[in-house]
Amino acid sequence: MSAITSPRPAALPVPLPVIIIAGCFIAMVTFGARSSSGLFLLPMTEDLGWSREGFAMALAIQNLVWGITQPFAGGFADKFGTGRTLAIGAVVYAAGLFLWSVTPTESLFMLTGGVLMGVGIGTASFGIVMAAFGRVVPQEKRSFVFGIATAASSGGQFVFAPLGQAFISNFGWQMALVYLGLIILMVVPLSTMLRGRTNSAPGEADMPFMQALAKAMGHGSYRLLVIGFFVCGFHLAFITVHFPAFLVQCGLTPEASSWALGLIGLFNVAGSLLAGWLGDRLPKQILLSVIYLLRAIGTAAFLLLPITEVSAYIYAATLGMLWLATVPLTAGLVSLFFGPRYMGMLYGVAFLSHQIGSFFGVWLGGVSFDMTGSYDLVWYLGILIGLFSAAIHIPIKEVRAPAFIAPQAPSIA
Repeated sequence: MSAITSPRPAALPVPLPVIIIAGCFIAMVTFGARSSSGLFLLPMTEDLGWSREGFAMALAIQNLVWGITQPFAGGFADKFGTGRTLAIGAVVYAAGLFLWSVTPTESLFMLTGGVLMGVGIGTASFGIVMAAFGRVVPQEKRSFVFGIATAASSGGQFVFAPLGQAFISNFGWQMALVYLGLIILMVVPLSTMLRGRTNSAPGEADMPFMQALAKAMGHGSYRLLVIGFFVCGFHLAFITVHFPAFLVQCGLTPEASSWALGLIGLFNVAGSLLAGWLGDRLPKQILLSVIYLLRAIGTAAFLLLPITEVSAYIYAATLGMLWLATVPLTAGLVSLFFGPRYMGMLYGVAFLSHQIGSFFGVWLGGVSFDMTGSYDLVWYLGILIGLFSAAIHIPIKEVRAPAFIAPQAPSIA
């Protein structure tokens, strides 16, 4: 069996630097806007008299719907093109924000900020951007380019956390959501730079999408990767939604809380780039194991020490280095296992697991606070499952899945 080599990318209708710049801006805006959701918890619950559990449930539904949408959006992008997928997603995403701004009840919020926004984010997220990058970048450089896209997403969190708080402080939470929706609509014209769909490369098996999904789920290393990504989602969603309120409960100001959230995004620019660079040089599964282990250790240290503005910023910076560093490594493994042809769909399946974890991270945070007045139970649970995820990544094998290698044609003597 001959070795699989990465083909030279075909001539591009749009220059590669333009594709990467446009894709990074889309990733920054779409991830940045939703990462500021936690800033609306206090003003909305105080203004409308909602419970934190109700607010958290809506965002938990958003994360779950995002995950459910991602495989279908990825498959649609693989088959019909990433540009039109991103444009559709941006319109739905913006509509969710606009309707969220006029939502009067918790149950309706679960539809607007939950279901509608979840569909929009899943269809316009950095997962679709990375599918476009995977189509035009050789295998040996994909982890680093995926790291660039992830770093751009993190840059969005750094920009939108203080920007969202500034909108809320100066214009109120309702107009803040309207302004965020208008910014999201900028994705529509930019999506034309990422048009195109993925075809099978030489040496890669070509099969119907559902058959590819069935064969991927039979690959042991992929199953472990999918399980481990659940933990990443739990961590990220709990922090994104509840960390600002937790810090206010500890005596910090809302502005300090928003800057702590922004620091996570800023430092993850470096963390994502570093993870992508290392992923092209070291075993990706070992790097993922180290990331989850360091998250658990860092969180334990943060909780054991006195919580001050300085310690919050140090923890945010440390967590930022590990925040989305899992994404280029996970996407790189999916691309390596199965090739770029099915990456949108199969990364989407892994991301569904991530978002199921997000659902439980957000929801359990709200339940824990409403029942006990504290987030302690969820903090400690996050440490335990971080150690679990560190362990299960070690057995993953960094090789192409045999079912996705095209059979050799018999030679004619």
